[in-house]
This record gives sequence, structure tokens and C-alpha cells, in this order.
Amino acid sequence: MHAIQWDFAVILTVLTLFTGIVWLLDKVWLGPRRRASLGVDAVDKPGAFVDFCRSFFPVIFVVLMLRSFVAEPFRIPSGSMIPTLLVGDFILVNKFAYGFRDPVFHYKFIKMGEPKRGDVVVFRWPVDPSKDFIKRIVGIPGDHIVYRNKQLFINGEPATLDADGAYTAPGLPPPGVVYRMDEHLGKVDHKILVNPDRPADDFEFIVPPGEYFAMGDNRDGSDDSRRWGTVPEKNLIGKAFMIWMSWDSENDRVVFSRIGKGIH
Repeated sequence: MHAIQWDFAVILTVLTLFTGIVWLLDKVWLGPRRRASLGVDAVDKPGAFVDFCRSFFPVIFVVLMLRSFVAEPFRIPSGSMIPTLLVGDFILVNKFAYGFRDPVFHYKFIKMGEPKRGDVVVFRWPVDPSKDFIKRIVGIPGDHIVYRNKQLFINGEPATLDADGAYTAPGLPPPGVVYRMDEHLGKVDHKILVNPDRPADDFEFIVPPGEYFAMGDNRDGSDDSRRWGTVPEKNLIGKAFMIWMSWDSENDRVVFSRIGKGIH
């Protein structure tokens, strides 16, 4: 049996159930009894507690449904996905891209699609499921992955790289020169960062069934599957698809050019 992680989703679920039960009791039992004892011209006035539950249950219920099954906001706290995502980006995650799950035990009760190579996904960190991580899926179940001289090879095919110049950005450590590259990961073209001053962490790996290999686009500045292993399918939260807000904390300003930008 899964242990309950007391995060915001669980608290929201408990509040929805609690206020919903009070709302239902008032609808079918408390309310009719209360009104039956009133005079013809009397106004029905439930107690403050019941009135609170009646008022807030619909709002909490809608928020829970949207957050659990449609889209959920997340904030990017680190530079592991630079240049695709910057520190301070606020993103939306498609919660039904990989199936519908209950918000407490994360049991998938309706299957949808499966992650594809190149998808940017949010997932519960396998080491500590109370923490959410965001990375790019580079290996799906059964893939033979080789990482050599900072280049990926998937099932013997290279993910080709094209140079795109030096790169600087908020949240990026200053030492050394970091280069931006265009990586062609199957049908997905996206940007990555490579630091030539960092030694290459070469490896070879076969992704187990039901697991996914995830890496940050900031290849030499990401804590990912190279260190703590693959991501179980049950840990997937959803697919990131849009930046809805971006805040530059160094200059205390909104970065309007990033708002509405799709995530690829």
C-alpha cells in the first residue's frame, strides 16, 4: 500500500471531501429539518460552519478537479533545464497526457498516452517522492543508451548536435564558457548546454521495463538519472507544455517575452 504524502493535493482532497460531506448532509437532512422548524416568513440561516462548507465546497471541488486532472502550475527552482527553462519560469503541466491518476495514492485509473523521447516531464523524485523534478525524457523502456563525449546515442543512433554559440543566462554559474547546442533527439529538436571544462560522464545503460531515463538540458549542471537512476512510470505527474509566467529575480521584473512560450 502506498504511503500518503501530505502535500497540497492531499490537503485539497481532504478539504473537498470534508466540505462536500457537510454540503451533502445539509442538502438532504440538516437543511430540510431546519426549514421545517421555521415559520412561513422566516429566513433559513444555517450556522457559520455549515454556511462556510456550503460556500467553499464548489470552489474547492473545481480547483481539485482542474489541478488533479487537467493542468497544474509549477515553478522552476534550478538551472538544470537551461536553456529550455530558466530559474523563475512558472509552467503549466498537462495532467492527463499520460493518464488520469487519483490525487492521493497516484493510482492510474484511466490510461492515456506514454512518454516519448524528448518529452519534458514533471515527476516525483524517486529518491524522495515528496519532491517534484522536471527533466527531459531521453530513454524509454527497452532503450539502449550510450553517452560518450557528451553526445547521446539511442539504440545505436546518434542524437546529432549542432553548435549554436556561447551562452549566458540568469541562474547559470559564471565560471568557464558554456556552449549552446541544437540536439536532434529523434523527431524532437531542442537546445542543450554543454560545458567543455567539465569531464564527460560517459556511460552505457539499458532502460528497464516501466522506467524512463531523464536528463536535464543543462547537461553539465543537472542532477538526473545519471546519478540517481531511472524514473518509475508511477512517479510521472505530467507533461510540461507552456510557460505562463516568468520572473527575473536578479532584476526584479517580469520577463514578458517568455510568457505563453511553448515547451519543446
